[in-house]
Amino acid sequence: MYGLSPLQLVLAASLLVLPMLPNLWSIWHIFNHDFRTPQERLAWLGAAVFLPVLGGLAYILWGRKHARKLP
Repeated sequence: MYGLSPLQLVLAASLLVLPMLPNLWSIWHIFNHDFRTPQERLAWLGAAVFLPVLGGLAYILWGRKHARKLP
């Protein structure tokens, strides 16, 4: 496929998938935790969805401290 070796294909796939992992984890974490207000939850979810890499990283750095485990 396009003259790439198997190692190059794995590397290319990794470079495409790795930036998505923090974002996917952030979305999962937002759904499985409680926040002070529904608006706060929606704001973090919106950031993770509409600002894919930056929103996910921002949530990991600052947002998860505001989340509480669901009862």
